[in-house]
Amino acid sequence: MPEICRFYGIIVRMFINDHPPAHFHAEYQDQEALFDIHTLEMIKGSLPKRARLLIVEWALEHRQELLANCEQAKKPALLKKIDPLK
Repeated sequence: MPEICRFYGIIVRMFINDHPPAHFHAEYQDQEALFDIHTLEMIKGSLPKRARLLIVEWALEHRQELLANCEQAKKPALLKKIDPLK
């Protein structure tokens, strides 16, 4: 699964040809969760509250890039790296 971003110990990944809804995977320490790109809700898994807040902040800043990567993943095509949270 391609890594698209890494910040503060959080790794964000997306699968090629993954199932709906449009989402991304976030890993922190030994935990993983899926986040809906449109609502930014955690739809599966669990993460510490601080990690969830950082992921949502990052996703708000980069939602259009996440959506563009989702479209690329459907083709399938290479996904673009996204800048980390600053």
